[in-house]
Amino acid sequence: MTAMSSDADPARAKAVLDEFGGTIGVGNARTIRAPWRGSSVPRLRQAVVADLIAREVDDEVVDEVAIVVSELVANALMHANPLHDNTVRIHWTERNGVVEVEVTDGGGDSTPKALPQAVFATSGRGLRIVRSLAHEWGVSEKKGAVTVWAALGGPSRRRA
Repeated sequence: MTAMSSDADPARAKAVLDEFGGTIGVGNARTIRAPWRGSSVPRLRQAVVADLIAREVDDEVVDEVAIVVSELVANALMHANPLHDNTVRIHWTERNGVVEVEVTDGGGDSTPKALPQAVFATSGRGLRIVRSLAHEWGVSEKKGAVTVWAALGGPSRRRA
């Protein structure tokens, strides 16, 4: 994280930037485009967690969001294609302790869906985990992009 001070108001506390160049805990929404590679998963999770902690979101919700971010980004990297600029996009909002997170990729061969329980399967649990933690979740497709979203900490303002 990088600290920077405001020349306009020296009395203002220093703004803290994450590794993606975004100001932590400012505004009610953030968007990050991360490189399309596995090493982006922990970096994105860390950026979202730092931002939500700065917003004083409940610890349990922060933990759930961290799991959901990891699952959604990993699923995108494994089952879909990158966006046109070879990235994955993550966007989140926080309002009154409710966090809505969405991960957008370039789409794949099928629409994301939670698979039935398979005791001996070595994969396929990601969206079932998301479904178990989220109050609501869904998938939207638009112009060659697929977005999987989830609301944590309470019901979302959107309906799938």
